[in-house]
Amino acid sequence: QVQLAESGGGLVQAGGSLRLSCVVSRRTSSGLNMGWYRQAPGKERDLVAVISRSGSTRYADSMKGRFTISRDDAKNTVYLQMNSLEPEDTAVYYCNAETILGRQYWGQGTQVTVTS
Repeated sequence: QVQLAESGGGLVQAGGSLRLSCVVSRRTSSGLNMGWYRQAPGKERDLVAVISRSGSTRYADSMKGRFTISRDDAKNTVYLQMNSLEPEDTAVYYCNAETILGRQYWGQGTQVTVTS
């Protein structure tokens, strides 16, 4: 069983920054592929960024150059640094973990609101 706890969301003005954290409640997060997804009101949940067990990363096109995903397996934590935030980034951000067998786990989400 894997439990995920996100934090770091909040209210920020356009152009500002936030750093989201996701703590993984498991002996080690090193065997997991990790990711961040977001869901805006009335829209589907979309990929933001993923980081593999080996540390390779992939981003949605609209986040490239603005968002950075990273992981610290010693702290069982995954981060999402978000810079140059835009009102269109307003959404609930969810942490995702995928085991080596493909099982998926989700956090409860953290709200990010960007005002113009």
